[in-house]
This record gives sequence, C-alpha cells and structure tokens, in this order.
Amino acid sequence: MVEHQLPKLSVVGSIPIARSNSQDLNRGDGMDQRSERRSGWSWWYLLFVVQFVAVLWPPFYNTLEPSWIGIPFFYWYQLACVIVGAILTAIVYFATEDSA
Repeated sequence: MVEHQLPKLSVVGSIPIARSNSQDLNRGDGMDQRSERRSGWSWWYLLFVVQFVAVLWPPFYNTLEPSWIGIPFFYWYQLACVIVGAILTAIVYFATEDSA
C-alpha cells in the first residue's frame, strides 16, 4: 500500500497555498503524461481572428436592411456571429486537440 502525504501549506498574505513534496513530482505512478503544457502555434488559430474581425467595426453592420423575418440586420448579424463563432471555436478545438 502506498502512503500519500498531504501537501504542506504555505501562507501568502491570508491565502493558504498547497505546496507538493518534490518526491511527488518525480513519482511516475501512471499519471497522465499529456498533462505537460504543450507549446506551439497552429494555423488553425487564425480562425479566431476571423470571428474577431467580423464584429470589430460596428458601423459595418449598423443598418436596418436587409431584415430577416422582421429582425433588423444589426441584430441578426450579431446573432449569426455568435453561432459562427461557436462553430469556428469547435473547429479549432478539434483540429488542435492532441490525438491519443
């Protein structure tokens, strides 16, 4: 049976902060090896720029026409940008996700 020690607590100001023992960090007991921080950049991240630029300048979409089912362009354009932004975020997430 492996004994686990509780982490030591340090106090910074009035906030207790848990500090792990150095032996816990070197123990390879089947912890997820992918937990290391991934560095790098992907071209997929440019899709975030697309959704940012689409709503960057409100005078571009500050019009009443064309209306869609009675909703002015200003409102349905913003709603469409939210939906498209969610879709683009999902695309970037799945495209840059580590394959296990």
